[in-house]
Amino acid sequence: MADTRRIARNITQTLFVAQALASAGFIVIATVNAIVGAQLSGRPAWAGVPGGVYQLGGALAALGWGYGLDWLGRRNGLALGLALGVIGSALAGGALIGHSFLVFLAGLSLMGAANAAMQLGRFAAAEVHLPAERGRAISTVVLAGTIGAIFGPLLVGPVGQGAQRLGLDELVGPYGASLALFVCAAAVILVRLRPDPRDVGRELARLHPETTPYHGPTRSIAAILREPAVLVAMAAMVFGQLTMVMLMVITSLHMKGHYHPLTAISLTISAHTVGMFAFSILSGRLADRWGRGPVILIGAGTLAVACLTAPLSPDVLPIAAALFLLGLGWNFCYVGGSSLLADQLSPAERARTQGFNDLLIALVSALGSLGSGVVFATLGYSAMGLVGAVAALIPLVLALWWQVGQRAAIVAQRPE
Repeated sequence: MADTRRIARNITQTLFVAQALASAGFIVIATVNAIVGAQLSGRPAWAGVPGGVYQLGGALAALGWGYGLDWLGRRNGLALGLALGVIGSALAGGALIGHSFLVFLAGLSLMGAANAAMQLGRFAAAEVHLPAERGRAISTVVLAGTIGAIFGPLLVGPVGQGAQRLGLDELVGPYGASLALFVCAAAVILVRLRPDPRDVGRELARLHPETTPYHGPTRSIAAILREPAVLVAMAAMVFGQLTMVMLMVITSLHMKGHYHPLTAISLTISAHTVGMFAFSILSGRLADRWGRGPVILIGAGTLAVACLTAPLSPDVLPIAAALFLLGLGWNFCYVGGSSLLADQLSPAERARTQGFNDLLIALVSALGSLGSGVVFATLGYSAMGLVGAVAALIPLVLALWWQVGQRAAIVAQRPE
């Protein structure tokens, strides 16, 4: 048991380091993608196209990674994903030098695919732990996003200056930095992620069959989706993501309309980022101690409160507080939902089902980004908050229904 714990701890720490490096690489380019898009296309209206292509690349790749991580193993699959990120960074940086918008978009699509692979790393951490520790394992990997969120934007200035000293456009710098970060993350995965989490998870399931709720033939994704707990888990992640994206992406435009300076807008987004990642360890511990359902309920309720309070005042502090709660609610839904989904699957079902889940998350991210602009332009920020609150109620109601059903089943099993 001690050896198993040591292996699980090493795998989780390795995934944390790799995710921290990779997230910094993804965020350093996200800071400048819109600027590069407008510059290379020559059309300011196309500034959002790179972000859409990046999201689409991730969405299209997510399900494929689910099958690929089963076939290749978690180590080789994640390393391959990072290799695509390296190629994508090189293409995007080269496109800036060669002034090619299409090549730039091709590079971003590959980086989106790389991000989709790395997002599945949280499940690799979960499968090497028993259910009582999975929440903390997932939250540890999610916490690594904090490092990227903090240091990614800070790299933009220095690497841009470095590119200028080499006689290049300063915007080439972030793509060179992302390339280097992806190489480092891939090296960490290849050297340190041993034994493969897939094999450890299978052995753990063999030694502790009571921790796997299903022992029959491998089910199709459609059959798995009919399980109430799986439905609740996916709803928590998918609708949590939709709610968060819809309100988050439009808040900066809302604040600009109230003549807030960029520093105030930046402060608000920073508060949101802190809510998203900084409390991951807390949400993971609560998911293990209280159960997945209560954490999802807290997350969905917090999302609804954030959406309803954000439009109440145009001042910076109330909006920043609401955006912090929006990030915190997302985190509880994401960690609680990921933990619950990991609990419901046999080793042979894990990667492809989790890949399908992340496909849905990527699709609603794109839908939320596009839909929020339409709702905001036609109905305003208050309506946007109301739509977000309604979306947050879906996982809240489902989690409450599932919790009541679980308790009723426990009562029914008690002896008279």
